[in-house]
Amino acid sequence: MAVDDAARDATELASDAPSTGTVVSDRVLTVPNALSVLRLLGVPLFLYLLLGPQADGWAIVLLVVSGATDWLDGKLARLLDQSSRLGAFLDPAADRLYVLATLVAFGVRDVVPWWVVGVLVGRDLVLAVALRSVRSRGVTVLPVHYLGKAATFCLLYAFPLLLAAQSSSTFATIARPWAYAFTVWGGGMYLWAGVLYLLQVRAVHARLPVLTRSAAP
Repeated sequence: MAVDDAARDATELASDAPSTGTVVSDRVLTVPNALSVLRLLGVPLFLYLLLGPQADGWAIVLLVVSGATDWLDGKLARLLDQSSRLGAFLDPAADRLYVLATLVAFGVRDVVPWWVVGVLVGRDLVLAVALRSVRSRGVTVLPVHYLGKAATFCLLYAFPLLLAAQSSSTFATIARPWAYAFTVWGGGMYLWAGVLYLLQVRAVHARLPVLTRSAAP
């Protein structure tokens, strides 16, 4: 099962013994990490474009560039053998911050109802609390699984389409059903991925002992 695989990855992440043969290092200065930092720096600019001048075109361009670098940093990490603990933290952090920034901006601009914003943001808050609970067992970050990445990609497709659908143009009429479809698919998978992450947390609690204070990260 995917949950069992992800849970095994989580415990291996804590024990520094990955079965896949991929070396996870403590390096900081890597190409994938630099791309992730650039993505993070783009979040406040993205939020400003949506809420300040409401320059939706430039916001969409920035979102597309972010999605491309998200794919590229994972690819380069494997090709250059530059997988790192920092990268394992930065990559999903950038994804979640873009999702959070977009949801808040869309709520303010009435693009999506606030209850949708509350459900999806609440999911991330629950996961943040759950992640803190596994740090005492030596796990600082949960492995990203395919469903979580698929959900994020769906939402990152949905967001520019939702912006495009706000006008009264012919393109907006065409984009609207696709925007709603990607939003429903992405939102549903985002919530289900959250459930899988919680199952990973439960597996970590079941498989790993609590570290002593001196050994805890």
